[in-house]
Amino acid sequence: LAEAFSMLSGKTLQYIAEVQRVTAEKERIGAELSLATRIQADMLPNVFPPFPERKEFDIYASMTPAKEVGGDFYDFFLVDDDHLGMVIADVSGKGVPAALFMMASKIILANNAMMGKSPAEILADTNAAICANNREEMFVTVWLGILEISTGKLTAANAGHEYPVIKQADGRFEIFRDKHGLVIGGMDGAKYREYEVQLTKGAKLFVYTDGVPEATNAHEELFGMDRLLEALNGNLEASPEEMLANVRKSVDDFVQDAEQFDDLTMLGLEYKGV
Repeated sequence: LAEAFSMLSGKTLQYIAEVQRVTAEKERIGAELSLATRIQADMLPNVFPPFPERKEFDIYASMTPAKEVGGDFYDFFLVDDDHLGMVIADVSGKGVPAALFMMASKIILANNAMMGKSPAEILADTNAAICANNREEMFVTVWLGILEISTGKLTAANAGHEYPVIKQADGRFEIFRDKHGLVIGGMDGAKYREYEVQLTKGAKLFVYTDGVPEATNAHEELFGMDRLLEALNGNLEASPEEMLANVRKSVDDFVQDAEQFDDLTMLGLEYKGV
């Protein structure tokens, strides 16, 4: 009996030790995810309207982190009085490494843009800087646009990111199949092509990360681009904030309680003209 009791006590102690180990690991992971979420959120512009004195455009963006924090980010900034920079990007990986890589990528992109470079130059120079110190071999997909506010001319470049969606003033939202380049961090020396789109007064732009079309319901079905376009075209008069809310509601209705493992990040712009 004493031997049996001793064995039971030993197994109990082993079990307690294992529970403590698992609990400590969960707490460590929880703390890491909390830190990653904080890094991600603190780096993103979150005051809207960001430029209340500018009547020529309206812009809104949002990022909803998934259970496994990734490295999605958006950014927008005035390069000068007549140029608005816009970025949406998706970093490979999860957790703190992705959040830190996101932070570095965001800063390098903005710094290059603020030097007055073209979108193609911004992506090429950012790629060179990332590749020079990328031991973890991480990468980031990026869509970057520069809007000339006085004319509505949008110049953009795409580094392996999702296609933008554009609605001209008298039309509907449509996928704009732009020229894709290599992801940032993928290969040193990569070159990027840029393109121009003339936005008419009242035109709208919607850019997003793959967490939107790849949102998945309990039946493993993807939300997809058709549903995304349907959500946007359901209210052609929507403001950028309303556009994003409509897409988010459509995604939520589709996935319901199914757990999501990718961030949901979106940016909307309406060009109102001068």
